[in-house]
Amino acid sequence: MEIPESLEPSTCGYLGFLEPSQWSVKKRHNFLKICSHGSNPFRRCTKGFSSSSFTVQHLSSKSHKRNPIHVKSEYEYASKPEDPNHLSKQLRAFYLFTRPYAIKATVIGITSVSLLPLETISDLSPAFFVGMLKALVPAVLMNIYTVGINQIYDVEIDKINKPELPLASGDMSMKTGKLIVFISLLMSLGMGIMFKSPPLLCALIINFLLGTVYSVDFPLLRWKKYPVLAASYILINRGIVSQLAFFAHIQKHVLGRPFVYTKSVLFGVAFMCILSTVIALYKDIPDVEGDQEYGIQSLAAKLGKKKVFWLCVNMLLTAYGAGMVIGALSSSMLSKIVTVFCHCAIALVLRVQAQSIDLNSKASVSSLYLFIWKLMYAEYFLLPLVR
Repeated sequence: MEIPESLEPSTCGYLGFLEPSQWSVKKRHNFLKICSHGSNPFRRCTKGFSSSSFTVQHLSSKSHKRNPIHVKSEYEYASKPEDPNHLSKQLRAFYLFTRPYAIKATVIGITSVSLLPLETISDLSPAFFVGMLKALVPAVLMNIYTVGINQIYDVEIDKINKPELPLASGDMSMKTGKLIVFISLLMSLGMGIMFKSPPLLCALIINFLLGTVYSVDFPLLRWKKYPVLAASYILINRGIVSQLAFFAHIQKHVLGRPFVYTKSVLFGVAFMCILSTVIALYKDIPDVEGDQEYGIQSLAAKLGKKKVFWLCVNMLLTAYGAGMVIGALSSSMLSKIVTVFCHCAIALVLRVQAQSIDLNSKASVSSLYLFIWKLMYAEYFLLPLVR
């Protein structure tokens, strides 16, 4: 392609010495710099361009095939690239928001309690599994509501005690947290009404009311400020309602049998009441600093970490001792061997774990808290064997 005569080296600087493939202009200010003469950089260059049909656009379009560099207007800005990990970060924030260890306890607990009314292998019918699923889904959604509403009202405390939680860390907005809580509550209660099981609906309503009064900072509410009320919330919810209501849901609503409590469900209520009380007391041990700053008088804040720690450990050891006694009284030899051996082994492991805890280390204390939740999972696996 011929260079127009008006584009002389003396007129437009170095433009006349460029190869045709190099005539694409990356940035407008670079072109201005090349052609700048006097106060108006286009005064001499535009004359040459106007005398022919040769334009900057023509230069760019011709050379684009060989050198694909786009010309951007001075008013155009490059769009900011999206974070490729944005979706994974959102999913992780949601995962942490749901407090997965509590959801695991709900799923394992309801599954275990649902097995207690079964008398023969033929009871494991499709209707049984559908009925158990009808209990699991709304219960998990209600669990998300209770842990979510607690994080919403505890966001300032969590910035001290649990800065890794999504609302406290800023990984999730308060608006998103409230939306998740509202939708979870609506879906849970809606399913409870739709499934027409009085025990199930009763369990969901009680869980909703207790979770609300425990966390919401309104007059006469905010039970977590008071040690006895805080412990009673988890005891009633995890220890009593989760055992009796879901047992009744399966026995009466799903299997269609008369409502009769068994030895296993009564033992489950007693054991889980102790374990739930321990969880309620122990969970405040690593949170003493934040609780004291915000005026929450937990038992750990009043009595000290060490006293509450060993109170919790000794309560658990007592519960496992009772489990060995109940197992030894079983009429089934298999049940007797498994329950006695497992309760004894768990008690020994707990004792060893407790001895290794450094009460001055928040990470160390928190590790035993998560271990106690694992003890709950293990007990739910043993519960159907108590006959």
